[in-house]
Amino acid sequence: MPVKNDPPAILVRDMTFSYNSEIVLEDVNFSVDERDYVTVVGPNGGGKTTLLKLILGLLKPDKGEIKVFGISPRQARPQIGYVPQQFHYDPKFPVRVIDVALMGCLKGWSGIGGYSGIDRKAAMDALDKMEMAPLSGRRFSQLSGGQRQRVLIARALASSPRLILLDEPTAHIDTVAQRELSEFLRKINKEVTVFVITHDYTFVSSFVKSVLCVNRRVMTHPTGEIPEGMEIELFGGDVCYVRHDHDIRRHGGGVARDE
Repeated sequence: MPVKNDPPAILVRDMTFSYNSEIVLEDVNFSVDERDYVTVVGPNGGGKTTLLKLILGLLKPDKGEIKVFGISPRQARPQIGYVPQQFHYDPKFPVRVIDVALMGCLKGWSGIGGYSGIDRKAAMDALDKMEMAPLSGRRFSQLSGGQRQRVLIARALASSPRLILLDEPTAHIDTVAQRELSEFLRKINKEVTVFVITHDYTFVSSFVKSVLCVNRRVMTHPTGEIPEGMEIELFGGDVCYVRHDHDIRRHGGGVARDE
C-alpha cells in the first residue's frame, strides 16, 4: 500500500502545451494518487492523447510541470506500463501470444541469448492475470479483438509497473468484451494505478474513483458527481455510455437502455 507521504502517481501543475503555437492543453492542474483508477473522457481533438504522451515523457510541456511518482516522466518510464490504441502487426507473421507478452520485458533484454527464465515467468504471470495463459502458444492473429486487448494489457503488466496507461482500450471490441475488460481492470487496480483514456463517456463503474474531463482544459470529478449537461459541453451532442451492469446510449433528446 502507498505510504501517506509518498508523492502522487501523477502530479500536473500549471501545465500548458501547444502544437505549432496552437494551444492544445491550457493551465492543467490535477493529481492522481497511487492505486487510483482514473477515466479520462473528452471529444476527439480535445487533448486526451496529448495528455497521455506528456505523462509518458514523449512530449514536454511549454510551461508548468509533470511528475510521475515524484520524478520526471522520462525517469519514471520503467515504472509505467502502456497499452496503445493501435498495435500494428502483420497478421501473416506467426507471432504467438507469449511472444507479444514478452515484449513487455524488452527493457531488460540485452539482445544476446534471448529472454531469461525470469522474463518468461513474468510474461506468463501477466497472461495468467488476464486469463490468457492457456492460449500462450496460439497465434496472436487467431484471437478475438477482446482477447488481443487482454494480451496487450498483459504485455504492459509483464514489466511489473506501478502505473498503467491505456489509450482507448474499448475502441475495437464489442460490448461483452468491454464488460470483461472492465472487470480485469478492476482487479489490476488492486495492485497498480490505472489511467484509462476513452471515447465512451462513462467507461465508468462503481470502482472507478475519478473522471478527468479533457477539452483543452481539464476538470476532475468524483465518479457519480459529473455535473448534468457536462457531456454536451464536452462533446456537443450524442454520447455513448458504457456501464458495468448494462449499456446506456443517451441521445440528444432522451435515454435508451439496453439491459
